[in-house]
Amino acid sequence: MSAGHEIVVRTGTAQGTRRAALALAGHLRRGDLLVLDGPLGAGKTTFTQGLGEGLGVRGPVASPTFVIARVHPSLVGGPQLVHVDAYRLAGAFDIDDLDLETEMDDAVTVVEWGRDRVEHLVDSHLRVVLQRPDEGDAEDPENPEEPRTLTLTATGPRWDEAAVAALAQELAAVAADADLQARAGTEVRSGAGAAPADRDRTEEES
Repeated sequence: MSAGHEIVVRTGTAQGTRRAALALAGHLRRGDLLVLDGPLGAGKTTFTQGLGEGLGVRGPVASPTFVIARVHPSLVGGPQLVHVDAYRLAGAFDIDDLDLETEMDDAVTVVEWGRDRVEHLVDSHLRVVLQRPDEGDAEDPENPEEPRTLTLTATGPRWDEAAVAALAQELAAVAADADLQARAGTEVRSGAGAAPADRDRTEEES
């Protein structure tokens, strides 16, 4: 796989996280894989709810922890959303047992806790790492209305420079929306450690 392109977005509220995901949904298509990572309470399910809204799928979108995977059909003729929670799975062997490949071509597949477990299924993926404030900076780390940092790393031929640039531009515009009540900016780093390309002004259960 090619070196990843990185986009960093900082939001101030759970609604801001949903809005960022909703904007991302407009850039997704059938066959896309999103790998969500981050600690408990960072907002992975909140983020997926925004994706579901943006994709126009049948809801509600909730954590699939106890059923491992949920399929949300499209209500608008677009791709369905396959929402997977890999937290209770032991590794790639269990992921393969889910036979996700049979649905991935017609779906946007989102895997919570999927890092290093599902990337082998496709040649391109988008990793989204959600982080809460550092413990010393947060009044309440479990508070969904505290700021979150979203780091999107796009890897593989599907996410070429043009696709990443379009996504970064969209997220920068969303981050600049005062309704997000977000704090810092949006930046893009291509590969390892390139300088930020853009900066503008500018989440609940796992």
